[in-house]
Amino acid sequence: MNKQHANWSPYDNNGGSCVAIAGADYCVIAADTRMSTGYNVLTRDYSKICKLADKSIMASSGFQADVRALQKQLDAKHLIYQHQHNKQMSCPAMAQLLSNTLYYKRFFPYYSFNVLGGLDSEGKGCVFTYDAVGSYEKVGYSSQGSGSTLIMPVLDKRLKSPSPLLLPAQDSVTPLSEAEAIDLVKTVFVAATERDIYTGDSVEIVILNADGIRREHMELRKD
Repeated sequence: MNKQHANWSPYDNNGGSCVAIAGADYCVIAADTRMSTGYNVLTRDYSKICKLADKSIMASSGFQADVRALQKQLDAKHLIYQHQHNKQMSCPAMAQLLSNTLYYKRFFPYYSFNVLGGLDSEGKGCVFTYDAVGSYEKVGYSSQGSGSTLIMPVLDKRLKSPSPLLLPAQDSVTPLSEAEAIDLVKTVFVAATERDIYTGDSVEIVILNADGIRREHMELRKD
């Protein structure tokens, strides 16, 4: 079996892959369920997706303890926001909060690489992608994690995100229907599993739309 073995870090005990795709009236966020350290699989059924609000979902890869600490920070700040404003944060507001939280720790950053997806105030899908110190961008699709170098070329080929330099400005959402986006997510995870040792076992897919949130699972290779 010929699989890619990326440069391993002792802190990378939760590699794997995360993907998010925004559509005209939906957002799809997906992540595999393998948690491993090097060649050792710690568990095959671990969720890397966290619900931050009714319309905001975050998927994370990186160091497990830092990911959990970041999720706890966001949950606490969101709870304070709800008490103060009597409503939940919108997805763009949550994106800014995540950026601020990561940037606050920039000198000793969370070893966490995140994609945030959801629906904006108009019901349109939105995806935000981050580095470890809080720099972020609103995009139509993104991938993070050890399999992202395998997944992004496929997404670029299929979706071709519009350049922000084009005038008039084009929408950042992808042209796919919801069903097509789900099929594409399944395809890229099957491809990544063939070459990335940190991605595998199964993929958890979360779909947000006007009807709410639903989840799907698909089995992947386990070797």
